[in-house]
Amino acid sequence: MEKQEVVWLRFEEKVKVTSSSLVLSMQGLEDPKLHQKWRKRMLQVQELYALVASFGYRMSQRVSDEVVAMAMGGTRTLPHIQRVEAPPKHTLFQDIKHYVMETLFPDNPFEKYMDQTLSRKFVLGLQSLFPIFDWGRDYNLKKFRGDLMAGLTLASLVIPQDIAYAKLGNLEPQYALYTSFVTPLVYAFMGSSRHIAIGPVSVVSLLLGTMLTNEISNYKSHEYLRLAFTATFFAGITQMALGVLRLGFLVDFLSHAAIVGFMSGSAIIISLQQLKGLLGIQNFTKNTDIVSVMRSVWSTVHHGWNWETIVIGVSFLLFLLMTKTIAKRNKKLFWVAAIAPMISIVVSTFFVYITRADKKGVSILRHVKKGVNPSSASEIFFSGKHLGPGVRIGVVAGAVALTEAVAIGRTFAALKGYSLDGNKEMVAMGAMNVIGSLTSCYVSTGGFSRSAVNHMAGCKTAASNIIMSIVVLLTLILITPLFKYTPNAVLASIVIAAVIGLVDIEAIILLWKIDKFDFVACMGAFFGVVFISVEIGLLIAVAISFAKILLQLTRPRTAILGNIPGTTAYRNIQQYTKATQITGMLIISVDSAIYFSNCNYIKERILRWLRDEGTQRARSGSPRILYLIVEMSPVTDIDTSGIYSFEELYRNLQKREVKLVLANPGPIVIEKLNASKLTDLIGEDKIFLSVADAVSTYAPKGEEVL
Repeated sequence: MEKQEVVWLRFEEKVKVTSSSLVLSMQGLEDPKLHQKWRKRMLQVQELYALVASFGYRMSQRVSDEVVAMAMGGTRTLPHIQRVEAPPKHTLFQDIKHYVMETLFPDNPFEKYMDQTLSRKFVLGLQSLFPIFDWGRDYNLKKFRGDLMAGLTLASLVIPQDIAYAKLGNLEPQYALYTSFVTPLVYAFMGSSRHIAIGPVSVVSLLLGTMLTNEISNYKSHEYLRLAFTATFFAGITQMALGVLRLGFLVDFLSHAAIVGFMSGSAIIISLQQLKGLLGIQNFTKNTDIVSVMRSVWSTVHHGWNWETIVIGVSFLLFLLMTKTIAKRNKKLFWVAAIAPMISIVVSTFFVYITRADKKGVSILRHVKKGVNPSSASEIFFSGKHLGPGVRIGVVAGAVALTEAVAIGRTFAALKGYSLDGNKEMVAMGAMNVIGSLTSCYVSTGGFSRSAVNHMAGCKTAASNIIMSIVVLLTLILITPLFKYTPNAVLASIVIAAVIGLVDIEAIILLWKIDKFDFVACMGAFFGVVFISVEIGLLIAVAISFAKILLQLTRPRTAILGNIPGTTAYRNIQQYTKATQITGMLIISVDSAIYFSNCNYIKERILRWLRDEGTQRARSGSPRILYLIVEMSPVTDIDTSGIYSFEELYRNLQKREVKLVLANPGPIVIEKLNASKLTDLIGEDKIFLSVADAVSTYAPKGEEVL
């Protein structure tokens, strides 16, 4: 053992002398390449130390620390520095294929067809287009019971709602019932959601009615009806195109905050519009903004209101709100709120009939056409002056309807733990609206209130839509004449009770707490709808959503990082108050991809950080900044403009005698840095796998990290 100690001490002394000579040689080198070469030799000496130690020999910690400290310019340990590696190079075709697949086919829909026979591929394709052939194989009596109860409950809700919603679109009641007969049948075969309930909804009905009236003011004319069918046709075409072309991600550009504001503003306007029926006003404004509506209401207060109508409307509105409160407090009593609209229709119709209140000024429905949907294929404008407006209205209405349906479908899919293919939903929605436009229907989508009732009633599959559709068909054939004496005041109260829940106060408050810009987007959409019009409110919602994206892209966040004591982690010093900066270094994180739209801002912001920090440290007597480390972990991509901006940053730093160091560039970024020769300009020895590696290499003595 003593002999081994002597051998080791001699070896250690030799390594010490060798290391010292290497250090002295490194100190005299100014060429970065030669400096890197000698540094590699120093690393080899350290590895030799470790190799001998692995055989059981004991190294002198004092000598090891001293040698490594000299080699690293003052740090106590010489860590193993992992070089940042570039990913394997891909051809242009491979890159294009990758981007196309990730953009249009992120769910890899073709995987299930791999290694399948031709007949099996045909079956899978059929099931993909018509999901009913997939879930229908496992359909049983237990599921049918749930769907039957849900469908019957749903029908009792949607029939009175449809009659009321038709008035929002300035259409006859039977067209809304036609819509709730045909489109749910189509969706049941093609849709992938188990819980969404299809039919006319308040917001889309109002939007459609407002935009159609702007084109044809006489909503009782046949041209108005034809334009409604035309808009419905092109709404379906738009939805199908988005689904077939796998462009469903475009719908996501309408942010949640904008949707909350748009829906809340629409609910307010829809409720105010119902004052016409609730108060019995005959001459009412066609404008939807709150100023025009309130002026119309108050101008008729002395001679236009009907007290019998007010009593009927307010009474049933209170009844409906009371049932909703009961259902909200006790989820098991959801059916109370679901059947309340039908009860209101039946009771109010009977009351008006026996009292002949219509003779005393109470406005009634008077006529709902009996029978099944007539064909409307020949009614659609495929040419002429109304074609352009029909396309424009259809695109807007289709996009709004799609946004609402996909959001509702995803909500229930997440709640029940199954996946929902957004593109399939778009194809299904588009197909049902195209078919609906040919069968006297107008734009249909999934409504939240009816979908919630469908879910709580125990639906198991989309078959509940079929049950509801059959009940609506029986209503059209058998009992529509019974709606003759239904008072419009009750229809108004049904609409108000249905849409009041769209005003989501809790969501608006949460937006204020979480993100002030989201709150601004929400309020912009809300006030646009309330004070101008529905379409302007929608335009504001889309504009603000895009503005937020552009602002975040063009003005990304940057932050100064500091070391959290006792760790190798570097975090934002404003978030972690105990994080300390490294002497002689400035570490900055860029939290965005670097493109032409933001590269100049990022460069100028980094230089401003450097200038401000340099001034502050000079005042405090701290050493000047010698190294600028840019943490590039959040930088997912960089374009040629970004490369040029980093070249300019490097030259600017050279004039200030500050070294540029990059930490953890991603695969795409390092590949582009290598291709542009920027790594040669900066120096490969100044590109590290982590901030900790960079600091341990260049930090002054006493500032190393653990």
